[in-house]
Amino acid sequence: MSIGKKLAILFVFVGLVIIGCSTAYKSITAAMPDLAPLSDGTYRGVYDLTGTPVKVTLDVTVQDHKITEIQIIKHYCSPIGKKAEVIIDRVVEKQSLEVDVVSGATGSSISILKAIENALQ
Repeated sequence: MSIGKKLAILFVFVGLVIIGCSTAYKSITAAMPDLAPLSDGTYRGVYDLTGTPVKVTLDVTVQDHKITEIQIIKHYCSPIGKKAEVIIDRVVEKQSLEVDVVSGATGSSISILKAIENALQ
């Protein structure tokens, strides 16, 4: 097989993966759990975005029933997905998961939000 055909097949494959990744999260939402029953401490959350390589592990620190810190432990994603990590500052500031996602890194943004939700449940 020629190099041109191999490249064409590779581009088609990458395109299908991108299309699949871009639609995998369309129906996923994150809801803020009630922090009132949580004791002060650090809670671990994980989320694996099905059908994509995106996976997030993080720790959420709660003090006096408020999120005081979020630390990303592992974030498997594309280089573009790394941009989504700024979303943790928005969550701490607003004390809410209802924050704007990072354009171009929507899958990673949603995965981070879901990992936070999972940590606090």
